[in-house]
Amino acid sequence: MNYKATIDIPAVGLHKDDTNISIGREGLGYGSGSIDFADVALLSPINHRVYLTLMDGSRAEISMLGFSFDGFWEELVQCFGVRTAEALFIEEEKLMDCEGEYSLPTDSPTERENGRGRVQLFTDAVCVLPASSHAVRIPLVFTEDISLDGYLLTIRMRTKEVYQVGKMGYDTQPFAERCMKQAKLMKQKRMARLQAIDLQGIFTEKGLFRTRQEGEYWLSAYGQDCCAVELFTGENTATYLYRFPDRKLFTFRLEEAMEAVGSYREIIFLPEEKLQENPLYRMAVHRSAAVRFLRSCSAGRIIHTASHEEKLREFLA
Repeated sequence: MNYKATIDIPAVGLHKDDTNISIGREGLGYGSGSIDFADVALLSPINHRVYLTLMDGSRAEISMLGFSFDGFWEELVQCFGVRTAEALFIEEEKLMDCEGEYSLPTDSPTERENGRGRVQLFTDAVCVLPASSHAVRIPLVFTEDISLDGYLLTIRMRTKEVYQVGKMGYDTQPFAERCMKQAKLMKQKRMARLQAIDLQGIFTEKGLFRTRQEGEYWLSAYGQDCCAVELFTGENTATYLYRFPDRKLFTFRLEEAMEAVGSYREIIFLPEEKLQENPLYRMAVHRSAAVRFLRSCSAGRIIHTASHEEKLREFLA
């Protein structure tokens, strides 16, 4: 839908009165300009104005919406949420879709993001879609504990992150019960699928990309503070190399990152300049701490040539 409003972006000296503003699948358009949702850090409504805080810290202000304000805000948040869900690569069946409160960990060890937004339960994950860039897909297979205390559901991960959702009215109890049930079921399915995968050559560990995918997996081999990962996907890929200070943490993050990307495996190894050219991939990496961690540990790759095995053994040694 198109809206008439005033838009100000002080960082670039932009001021437009009574201009057409449209909300699309990938972002917001105004005249000949646009703001991609990949560049949005936070949406906030203040005194009948809508502020878009961008990733670089600058802000765009949309005002003079008149009676269209509520409709504009609702459509903006909805479209931002849909695009965010695409960036989380959600393909599984949705079991519940609620509005509730959330408390999420951030990159800061002492700060959390709290608010109210969409809280969704899928067959394999809980997703929180706030009006910010801190949306998360919480894979149930990697949960350590899920507990309900009153109206607050606490999800503890094996890497010690803690997510909390709740105050969803009458949906709170059913949401918690189905979440616990699906976590148990997904862990059983993952274990069964892993048992069906045979290790090969020097590889000693195995893992999956996304719970529902069949016939695609990865194997890894470890050296001293280093790891080599081979993808078995039917594609002509390479062996990816990593260095890290903590093997246990790296293993957890490796499993989480591979599970998170689903069939979009290229975001794990895509060069930074290529990643920046794809807004959806930028959103995906920003919203997955595990993917960012894995990319930060990258130590190159070994192409499948005649000297592949020799180079691999040299790296691990």
